[in-house]
Amino acid sequence: MRGKRVAIVGVGNVGSSVAYSLAMSGSCHEVILRANDVDKAKGKALDLSQAAQAARKHTIVSVAETLEDVRDCDVVVITAGSPRLPGMSRDDLLLKNATIMRDIMSSIKKTSPDAIIIPVSNPLDAMVYVALKESGWKRNRVIGMAGILDSARMAHFVYEKLGYGAGQIRCSVMGGHGDDMVPLPRFSTVAGVPLTDLLTWEEINEIVEKTRKGGAEIVGLLKDGSAYYAPAKATALMVEAVLSDKKQIYPCAVMLDGEYGYKDTVSGVPVMIGANGAEKIIEANLNDDQDRKFAKSIGSVQELIDTLYTNGFYKK
Repeated sequence: MRGKRVAIVGVGNVGSSVAYSLAMSGSCHEVILRANDVDKAKGKALDLSQAAQAARKHTIVSVAETLEDVRDCDVVVITAGSPRLPGMSRDDLLLKNATIMRDIMSSIKKTSPDAIIIPVSNPLDAMVYVALKESGWKRNRVIGMAGILDSARMAHFVYEKLGYGAGQIRCSVMGGHGDDMVPLPRFSTVAGVPLTDLLTWEEINEIVEKTRKGGAEIVGLLKDGSAYYAPAKATALMVEAVLSDKKQIYPCAVMLDGEYGYKDTVSGVPVMIGANGAEKIIEANLNDDQDRKFAKSIGSVQELIDTLYTNGFYKK
């Protein structure tokens, strides 16, 4: 029987860290790296394979020299994309990365027709939309990584504020991956105790604001890059949930089809992840304030999707 295979398209800091996490967990038989710089990918594959041997794991790390070589994978993680370069507008970045996603998906849908796709490239919600449009697959098979990362950031800031509970903090964040994310303190706990019983609303609002700016804070401190360890671990958790059919509930970006009152748009919501991808979308009972914030987040994503149409990337 063929072992589980995971491809990672784009092996910069995030992609190579995903590969490392998977190799160390031993959750799949083979990790396949695909990058434009094939020699660099081969160097990373060699290093990762030796790390797997040090950890006494069975995972093999190999390289696909072309996208056509990304064959018969169970999961394909897509981290490839352009950063925002000087002089590049938000729309320029969107269209450039949408083109990259289109090219990747046109190949993947032929070479790995049964795969679950996990986009990580930004702008995340729009990339999930493009991956779905280009593949023509059912929505359960394309799941964007965002909410797990945002929830982890919120959990860190809760720990920072409390000074205890590390590893026992469970936070929930919905909405788009960006400034309009919707942290949900009402659904957040420390060892089962509601966050609202442990902190004042002033403290909680401070944590919410820090969560929204969590990625930018890291960018500011690094000065020459962005976060990659936490995004990579969040992605690896999703991959492992698919490979092991864990039925775990995680906040992820998926296409909505009537849930929360929205259709044909992408947003981060709680989903149950198993062998078939996003197997169930959980509809949380939002209060009026959360509902308004979620609507604003949906609106921000819809602007990106509309831009794809107004610039001729798609036609109505």
